[in-house]
Amino acid sequence: MVVLILSALLGVQPVTTDLYLPALPAMTAGFGAPMAQAQLTLTALLLAFGLSQLVWGPLSDRFGRRPVLIVGLSAYVVAAVGCTLASSMEMLITWRALQGAAMGAGVMAARAIIRDLYTPAEGARVMSKALGGLAVVACLSAPTGGLLSDLYNWRIALLALAVFGAASLALIVLCFDETLARKNPRALEPGTLARTWLQIVRNPTFRAWSALSATSYAGLFTFLASSSFVFIQVLHFSKTHYGLLMFSMSLWYLAGTFVCRRMLRHWGIKRTVAVAGAMTLASGSLLGVFGLTGLAGGAHGGWYIMLPYYLFMFSHGVHQPCGQSGAVGPFPQAAGAASALNGATMMLAAFLMGGWLGTHMDGSVLPLTMGVWFWSVLIALSAWTLVQKHGGPVPAGDGH
Repeated sequence: MVVLILSALLGVQPVTTDLYLPALPAMTAGFGAPMAQAQLTLTALLLAFGLSQLVWGPLSDRFGRRPVLIVGLSAYVVAAVGCTLASSMEMLITWRALQGAAMGAGVMAARAIIRDLYTPAEGARVMSKALGGLAVVACLSAPTGGLLSDLYNWRIALLALAVFGAASLALIVLCFDETLARKNPRALEPGTLARTWLQIVRNPTFRAWSALSATSYAGLFTFLASSSFVFIQVLHFSKTHYGLLMFSMSLWYLAGTFVCRRMLRHWGIKRTVAVAGAMTLASGSLLGVFGLTGLAGGAHGGWYIMLPYYLFMFSHGVHQPCGQSGAVGPFPQAAGAASALNGATMMLAAFLMGGWLGTHMDGSVLPLTMGVWFWSVLIALSAWTLVQKHGGPVPAGDGH
């Protein structure tokens, strides 16, 4: 049941970002909005998502995970309905930002719950199982969004987010018991909060794992923010075809989380991410070369993009559970705050990349291919240097 709950909470993020992607070009055309404004429906959501965790984290350390989840998921459902009824792109961006702030409660709490219940080594394996569940949700999100958009319209696709949010809320209300053993009555005091955040950001283990999780997520976000335009408008895929393509991508992420657990058991966490870093660099470099040579923009460009990116997603399925659990691991008494700062770091990287994409999408595949290549280099450097030096003495565990 714990893994199911964690999968639902973590799954709120890919549902919110992936399900509406097939409808994004049609949504943009329907409102007559420029591409840069359309990108704000994603980047504003992620910025609010990242910043809100800085509030949700201390709140959950003070009052517990359960009340924060109930309030956050309730607000998420309201915001999802607001997105569905938006009458302009400006209103849609506003509701999406509120939706991002609300979903921060779920994702932050999921990471904190893992630290409440497990040691760092076991937490990496449990996180990989939960992210495996997230991958299943992600597999279904884009095809569902593409199908709903083709059969109905983009508003129905956004309404599906409210349904998922309501189901997750019901799961928490009916099945989740509080996991925080000792609430911190001083967690919200400004002085305590400042000291806690300073302690966290000064910790080299936190910085090492956060660098890995942030760069890996930024590589994923680069694809998410640009792929619908590239595949639908440049390569002329249908929305349903694009949704199925995203489904196949998520399968490779699911495979990565599955293999991650076995790699951790046999190799330990540092060697595991080092090997995955090599795979990431190879995939990003291939994608960059295919983009520069024109192969990714040709008649079979979809294959030249997706085949390397499948390897990137496989490696992402290793980096994320290790990075997220590793960043929170040193702080059992401030897991909410550490989870919040880790999440905010990931979303800041994504927001900055989204701003760049909004001004550099030029009707070619290059912003996608070169962007992923750029992040693959930083991912490999993080895995090979910071994590190896400061990743902490986290053992492989016995696999039980």
